Amino acid sequence: MKLTIQVFAGLAERMQGSLLNLEWDPSIPLTPVRLKERLQAQFPLASTLLSQAFVAVNQSYADDNQIIHENDEIAIIPPVSGGQPNYVELTREVISIQKVTDQVLHPNHGAALTFIGTTREWTHGKRTTRLEYEAYEPMAVKTMQEIVEYIHNHYDGALCAITHRLGWVDIGEISVVIAVSAPHRDAAYEANRYAIERLKQVVPIWKKEIWEDGSEWKGHQQGPWNPREVL
Repeated sequence: MKLTIQVFAGLAERMQGSLLNLEWDPSIPLTPVRLKERLQAQFPLASTLLSQAFVAVNQSYADDNQIIHENDEIAIIPPVSGGQPNYVELTREVISIQKVTDQVLHPNHGAALTFIGTTREWTHGKRTTRLEYEAYEPMAVKTMQEIVEYIHNHYDGALCAITHRLGWVDIGEISVVIAVSAPHRDAAYEANRYAIERLKQVVPIWKKEIWEDGSEWKGHQQGPWNPREVL
């Protein structure tokens, strides 16, 4: 059974076009639930948004168990306002570890790893009282997205979500969360390490360390800084 499926908005971006051709074994009844499961497996970057989407059959919202036939007009309808997963985010609010991690959980991935960066109190014998983060925000979001896309393309289809804090961050509070999932743990470990190292190398975010007796802006601290260098 050959089907043509229309997709829209953020789904079209994640599923490589607004029209999809799908072949389905006619001996297995096709329902919206089965259709979405198939598409989630085929397009893992769209998995979270697909889970929130509805299937329309012949221009009407379909029930989960409605049978889809070969000549039906089929469309996947994402939330009409908002609803897209934020794989990258800059925020001035407290970061939710669970929220970032949930974005990368996928039924075909057997490993998920979350890196959490926090403000430590002592560095090289100096007591930090808090940190301040500043970013060139549009470019920071763009370069974080590039990291996410690179990881998906080079680490066995891994999914990655990054949230970074801006503004004041007190001792013990979270400044960055990077979550990665992959089919196997080796790819998850390697991709997560790549994400934090690349973030520090290319994303225009600066950290100001505030001490009891002064402060200093900190940038790249891993040798000569060259954001165009490939890791």
